[in-house]
Parts: sequence; C-alpha cells; structure tokens
Amino acid sequence: MPRGHRLTSHTETTQLTRVFGIRHHGPGSARSVRLALEAFRPDMILIEGPADADPLVGYVAAEGMAPPVALLAYVPEAPAKAAFWPYAVFSPEWQALRYAVRNSVPVRFCDLPATVVLAAQDEPGDRFDPLSALAEAGGYDDAERWWDAVVESVPDADAFDPITEAMGALRESAEQTAREQQPVPGTIEHAPANTDAAHIEAHDEPAHNKRPPGVPAHDGVPGGSTNAGVPGANSVAEALSDADLSQPVPPDPITIDAHTLRREAYMRQTMRKALKDGSVRLAVVCGAWHAPALTGKLGPAAPDTRLLKGLPKTKARLTWVPWTHSRLSTTSGYGAGVTSPGWYHHLFTETQQPIVRWLTKVAGVLRAHDLPVSSAHIIESVRLADTLAALRGRPLAGLSEVTEATRSVMCAGDETMLRLVVGELVVGEALGSVPEGTPTVPLDADLRAKIRSLRLKQEPHARTIDLDLRKQREVERSRLLHRLRVLEIGWGTLTTSEVRGTGTFRETWTLEWRPEYTISIIEASRWGTTIRTAAEAKILDTASRAESTVGELTAALEVALLADLGGATEGLIVRLESAAALDHDVTHLLAALPGLIRTVRYGDVRGTDTKALGHVADGLLVRICAGLPAAVTGLDTDAAAELRTLLDMAHTAIHTRDDSWATGEWLAALGRVADRDDVHGALVGRAVRLLADAGRIGDAESARRLAAALSVGVTAAAKAAWIDGFLGGRGLLLVHDRELLRLIDDWLRELGDDAFVETLPLLRRTFGAFESGERRAIGQAVRDGGSVTTAAGTTAELDVERGTIAVRTAAEILGVTV
Repeated sequence: MPRGHRLTSHTETTQLTRVFGIRHHGPGSARSVRLALEAFRPDMILIEGPADADPLVGYVAAEGMAPPVALLAYVPEAPAKAAFWPYAVFSPEWQALRYAVRNSVPVRFCDLPATVVLAAQDEPGDRFDPLSALAEAGGYDDAERWWDAVVESVPDADAFDPITEAMGALRESAEQTAREQQPVPGTIEHAPANTDAAHIEAHDEPAHNKRPPGVPAHDGVPGGSTNAGVPGANSVAEALSDADLSQPVPPDPITIDAHTLRREAYMRQTMRKALKDGSVRLAVVCGAWHAPALTGKLGPAAPDTRLLKGLPKTKARLTWVPWTHSRLSTTSGYGAGVTSPGWYHHLFTETQQPIVRWLTKVAGVLRAHDLPVSSAHIIESVRLADTLAALRGRPLAGLSEVTEATRSVMCAGDETMLRLVVGELVVGEALGSVPEGTPTVPLDADLRAKIRSLRLKQEPHARTIDLDLRKQREVERSRLLHRLRVLEIGWGTLTTSEVRGTGTFRETWTLEWRPEYTISIIEASRWGTTIRTAAEAKILDTASRAESTVGELTAALEVALLADLGGATEGLIVRLESAAALDHDVTHLLAALPGLIRTVRYGDVRGTDTKALGHVADGLLVRICAGLPAAVTGLDTDAAAELRTLLDMAHTAIHTRDDSWATGEWLAALGRVADRDDVHGALVGRAVRLLADAGRIGDAESARRLAAALSVGVTAAAKAAWIDGFLGGRGLLLVHDRELLRLIDDWLRELGDDAFVETLPLLRRTFGAFESGERRAIGQAVRDGGSVTTAAGTTAELDVERGTIAVRTAAEILGVTV
C-alpha cells in the first residue's frame, strides 16, 4: 500500500493512523479530505495549526461563524507582534474541523504553539517549492495551473497516496542536507509578525511565477509547455505516474530547514500523545510536504524531545477573526496563498454545472461595468471552454480554459476587461464573520456593539456613504468614524469635497474593512475599554508631547470636536493656549488659525460648545496681528510666496467667521503691511488686493498704489512681484477694471528688452494661473482696444427702468417683497 495512506499499527491493538497530505486552500484537497474522513471514520483528528488554539475549536460550528476566518495569535504586551492562520470554506483544514465538530470527533491542532511561533526571531530558510518541481516534471512551468489540472479538477479520495509518494521522492534528496543542518536548541525561524506564519509552506506558490494571478498563457498551456502527464488522466495517481520524478529540477536546491524539522517533531509528539490517550483510528491533516515525515512508524520520542528542548516562549492570546479572500491571494503577500481564491471558492460551492455558472458570473461582472455581454456570449464561452478541455484531455474545463474563453469571446481580446474579471471574480472578495461570543478585547466588543446600533456594515469592498449631520444617527456615525481615525483604525476615509469644504451639514466617507484592523483594535485597547474613552486618552497623550506645534494641536482639537470627545476638549484647549503663548512664529499661528475658526463656526452643527474656542481664536489673532509686521520683513521670494498663501487662508477664515472685531483687527494689520515700502512686493500687492476686496480701499486707490509700484525707481523684478501678489489667481479683476489693465499694459509696453526678459517668467506664472476663459477675455479686451484706454470721467449710464424690472423678477423668484 502507498506510504501516504498507509494503515500503521502502533500497538498490538488495532491502532490505525492515516496522514492526509493536503495543499492549503485547495478545494480539490478539501473535497478529498471530506470524502476520506467519511470513509475512514476516525475517532480523533489532528490538524496542522497552533496547538494552543484547541479551546477555540468549539466556535467552528457556532452561529455566526462564516469563513473566510483566521486564527489570530498575538503578544498581549505587543499586539503588533502577531500571526494569522487563515481558513476558507474550501480549505481542507476547515473541512476537517467541520467534520470533527459535526460528528463529535475529538480534534486537536498539532503544530508548534503560538507561544513558540511568536517568540521566534528569524525567518524560515525552507523556501523550496515542491509543487513547482512536480509541475515541471508533469510538463508545466506554472505550479498553480498544474495543481488546478491534476487535483482541483479531479476530486479523488485516494489522491493523498500518490501526492505523499511524490513528496517523499523529493524529500529523499534533501535528507542528507537536513542531517547536516543540525538545529541549535533555543532558536527558531518563523515568519515575521502580521504574516500567516503557520501556513507558510515550501509547497505553495512559486516565487518565480511572475504572470498576473489567474491569467494563464495565451496558448492555454502555462508557459507554452505541453500537458505531458495530464491528457487522459482520470485520477491524481495516473497523472503523477506519468511525471518523471527521477530527476526533478527544482529552481533552488532542495533543503529542509531547522524550523520545518521542529514543526514536524512537534507534530509527531502530538500524534504520540493522541495514541497514548487511546485513539484507535487517528487521522492527521497536514501540508503535503510534511506528510512523508509523519507516515510509517513514529519511532522513539527521544530525538524529537531533544529537538524541541529549550525553545523560547512568550505569552500569547488567540482568537478567531474575520478574513477576506483577497488576503488568501499570493498577491497580498500571503506565503501560503493561492492565485485564484475566488475560482476555488466557486469550484467548491458550485458542484452542479460549475463552468456554466462561472461564466454567467463573468457576464454579470462585465455588465456591471456597462460592457455589452449577451447570453449568446455565455453560450459560446461555455462551448469554447469545453472544447479546449477536450483537446487537452481534461475531464472538466479548468481556470485556464474558462479564462481563455472569457478573453476570446466576452472580452474580444481586451486584457483590460479581463483584468476586471480577474480582480472581481478570480481573486474575488468576501469577508467572513465570527460568533458574538468569540474571545476578544473589550474595545472590539464595544466597536461591534456600536456598529450594530448604528446599522453600519463591515464590507471588504470600498463603499461611499453620505452623512446628513442634521440627523442624530448620522451624527453618531460621523463621531464613530472620527474616533476610529484618532485610534488609527482606518475603516473610514473622509472624502475631501466641496460639500465638506463649504461647511454644510454633510460629510462623505469611504468605508473599506480590512482584516489587519483587528490588530489595530487590539493595539488601541491599551488606551481604554470603549471607543470614546480610548480616543480621548490617545488624543490627550499625543497633545501632551512637548514637540506638539500649534498647528498640530489645532488639528487635534478640531478632530476632538468632530468626534465629540468631550473628555479631551478642555485639556486640548488649555494645551493649545499654552503652546500659542510660547510660539512666536507667526507662520505657525497663521497656519493654525483657519482650522480653529472653522471649528468655531461649524462646531454648533454637532451641538458642541465653542465659546472657549472663540476665546482661543481671538487670542491667536491678537498675537498674529502683533507679530505680522516683523514676520513680513526681509523675506526672499520663496518665503514671501509661502507667507502669501497663509495670509490668503487666514483672510478667508476671518471673513467667513463674520465677527466685526476680528475683521477690524485683521484688516488693520493688513493696512500696516500695505503701507510699507520695505516689504516684498508679492506681500504688499496681496495686502492691497485683500483690502480692496474687503472695501477698505476703493478702486481708485488700488489703481494709484499699482501706478506707484510701477513707477520709475523700482526694479522690473519688484514690479512683477507686486503685480503677481495683487493679481495672483484672480484674472477677472483685469477683465472688469480697464484702468488697472491699462496701467499694466502701458508698463509692459515701456519695458526694455533686458527688463522684459527678466520679468517674463514671473509674469507667465501670474497670467498662467488665470482660468482659460479669463485669459481669453483679457486678450479680447487688449485686442479690441489696442493699447487699452479708458476715457477719463466717463461712466456708463444706468437704465433705471430695466434695473427695476430685473429686481422685481428676482424678488418674485426668491419670494420676498421689495
């Protein structure tokens, strides 16, 4: 009998052990494991996975448990140090767990405990991919396509024997190397934190496979190779028997590292314990690469005991967490991933007409993107896929065939359209769920409760929602999402839009849940047991740092008000006042003022008290006005441009606040800047423009100041800088004020060649910032009027009668009386 499926007698009684070597996340393996277990009827099952996760097995059959899910292990004092063991519905380990729970069969995990995995420091050196060698021996250069052709499309309860035999043949060449690599007790290699450590197997996706996931070569045979071992094969045994395993040519030397040897030693120890505890029919479900090391007689335990002695350990907590199909994909960096989890899920769940149903889903995806796909396309695609499978001697069309049929018939050879199918179906996306009673930190429990009460939904796809802040539930949703941002849990991203910027009652968010946020929640739990208290503690801790600037504190205060963190608001205000009093850099104060005023003006939308903030904003403005004369002195062009931007932002914020005292103080400070002749022209010109916009100086005074700036004695560069400050980004002024246009036009006409060349770059930047329509209107005005002139003392006559009619019409539309 083949060694992988051998009935092994361990005592004089009839103790039998069967080892099922599987591929993680393989639907063919999952179906075969289920059939094999039903036939063998074990009284105990051991499954590759962290041994200290046994208490969590009971949740597998609980209501609300829906794969994909993952076992999460983390160090309580350092949650960022964590490892995941994911399972999908088509994972053989999951099917074994389901069988055990459903049939009341004791089940244990048999791999190294998470306490050992998380204590390790180095990464495993065993990166050889035996599937790649087997695929090459079978005529393929793509291990994923070979596995799909040989195993996934031919479910076979007897598949484990030939697979284990093939793995054993590959391991034989590595035995001598393994003996030479004697492990050093007390050290262990493992995958880094936040990776799927226990499932990083040597027999998974080859690192050299560079083709996009799920997209085979155009000729249907991966890499253009021939399916030497597949045509006519009706079982895995037949397919492997045709493969030449005598001289496999792996891409790298075959080695078995010390980490793998320790894992296998621990598995054997767990098997010995199970048999000692009375198991008579023991089933072991593990990665195919490990199967040869677990079959046959186990031998004495002493060598394995020595191998495991002195391993470092750390504290670890384990739980179940939701997972996604995309994180099972190799493209996500998951070492034991598959390139097509969506396809594998379909194969496992759709047992009737899987190809027809798959291509129907493909048509639905393309139609959702407004691409013309009819039922005739589906029919022809099915025919082409079946024909390709028949030509290649396959009993059922695989992913290669359906992908080529999709490319040729539905996508008409368009690779962009095919990538839509690959991303949305072949890789696919699905978010699992775990039962309510699953062990978790209090912060996570509070978040789940908030999500339920606010009727939000955790989804793996990005979804945009609009919140109306006049409705209480919408306000609570906004507060929750802002609190999560404080805790660095990026479920929601605030979308920048005109709606948000104008201070209305709406917010737009993009929600997308990712499995790694589970770790973020555990990390954030050190700040508190509820989302609100944790966010308050964290934002206060951040603000208490000595290096926090006024701008950072203002931003934190704005977020605190948006998140309704009342317990942190007072402390932030006190900290901001203290920082502002000590910060003598006017640019810092100017940068902080707009956000503070925005909070003062719109904070009442959420019902927050902003009186204290108004006091802080007034104090900030007083310091700005007092320090502005010194801040504008002695600046070069770049510094002046940066300060001009800050002045614009502050001016807009003060104007929208609509506070007469604040407006008066600000305009007075700008007036002092405009009257100076020792300040950079860009700042003086901008101050004049802002005063004119506010009505502090008239058009005639603006024109007089412009004429003075363009007078003799001022360098051409200084004149251009003044014009840039005065006009920057506002070309309509020249369209409507012909006197200003005449002054600038006359000045340009009088420039000498050298002066014109000197000022041209700055002028091009100034006029290039205008809208195209503004530039056309200015050009039209200059062209129509020659050297644009305006008759002195001429004013346009007003038609009072027509104006009265227009006013009455507008009043009727607005519903007011005049």
